Amino acid sequence: MPVPVISEQSFRAEVLQSQVPVLVDFYADWCGPCKTVAPEVEALAQEMEGRAKVVKVNIDKSPMLAQSLRIQSVPTFMVFAKGRPVEAQAGALRKAQLKALLEPFLPRAQGSMLVAELAQLLQQGQVVPVDVREGAVYARAHLPGAVSMPEEEIEGRLAELHMLPGEPVLYCRSGDKSKALSERLAEQGVPVAFLEGGVLTWESEGLPLERPD
Repeated sequence: MPVPVISEQSFRAEVLQSQVPVLVDFYADWCGPCKTVAPEVEALAQEMEGRAKVVKVNIDKSPMLAQSLRIQSVPTFMVFAKGRPVEAQAGALRKAQLKALLEPFLPRAQGSMLVAELAQLLQQGQVVPVDVREGAVYARAHLPGAVSMPEEEIEGRLAELHMLPGEPVLYCRSGDKSKALSERLAEQGVPVAFLEGGVLTWESEGLPLERPD
């Protein structure tokens, strides 16, 4: 589905009054890099559906808007959250780079931790990743320094969980199971963070896994 193109007239309603963060792609019909990046923008719009909005503004048809926001070159990507510009970057960006612009402003589930946050805390020795996948899957490859506590065992191993040498952070393949488990533990009065996006997102960010021989 193509990304909607909005005008100066609809900018206020579509962007400034949006309940979710908005990524605005400022482009021009004559701009080669804008055409190159279009499929990346469309892919991001599909992935972010319901969590964020992605729209385009043609600077030649909305010159006053481009001028007021000091758009110097195209493509320029600008993130708006709660009615104000919070991030901007010019140039032909890939989907992962566009997502990184948006990510800090997305609504987050309670207890969720982003890959970049976990990587930094791991480096500082403040957290211990807890792999809730099956033991055999953990044995093939896991996050650096992770311990294995399969999902079905974890509620019987809570004392062990809290004796780890750092704050436990649950993770699974895609983040869904660890999120549900984190919510279940929170209801029992045991708040434990989980990794948003799981191993898949960790790998897609180019971060290493430990693979025992």
